[in-house]
Amino acid sequence: MRSITRVDSDLGTSPIVVIGASRGGLEALLELFHPMPANFKAAVLAVLHTSPDGPMLAANILSSRIAMPVSYAHSGEEPQRGHVYLAPPGHHLIIAADGRMNLNQNPKVHHSRPAANPLFESAAAVYGSHVIGIVLTGGDSDGADGLRSITDAGGVGIVQCPSQARDPSMPIAAMRADHPHYILPVEEIGPLLMKLVSGSRQVTEKKAV
Repeated sequence: MRSITRVDSDLGTSPIVVIGASRGGLEALLELFHPMPANFKAAVLAVLHTSPDGPMLAANILSSRIAMPVSYAHSGEEPQRGHVYLAPPGHHLIIAADGRMNLNQNPKVHHSRPAANPLFESAAAVYGSHVIGIVLTGGDSDGADGLRSITDAGGVGIVQCPSQARDPSMPIAAMRADHPHYILPVEEIGPLLMKLVSGSRQVTEKKAV
């Protein structure tokens, strides 16, 4: 049985959203976040596969076009509701046992650093059933094992419709590795998140492609 460490903070009793994306991911994130308000009642941590020597532009692009503030995560920082944190290039983003964010340069996972699996797995271990995990467009299979960890811990799994994704490999891998609760077009994920964090956490159905 998975060991769950409950964080001793107010955020630990609220949903936390973790997202993994790769090819086509920036566009998908913009569409996902578009309907979400600045006072969104959960922290959002996202991994977007990027080159380790690439420019750190994603946070500025997102913050200029969505309501929530966006920044790159820093080690020791505590995630706050209504804020989007991105893994910086060349670093895995994980959640430590005390609920704070940590960065490391551990080996690549599925050829990527940052990768979604370390974030998803650490979130499941710390926050248990309070995690909402999302796998968006991208190549390879990163995020599949991590999403299974989230649903095994009682959290909610969401996958972008492969037929809509710019690269369907990550969504397909996530569907094969697990039974996500929702498989949706990306424009429907934001409204769903607002419902899930509003206090109605009950999962009522699994949607098919």
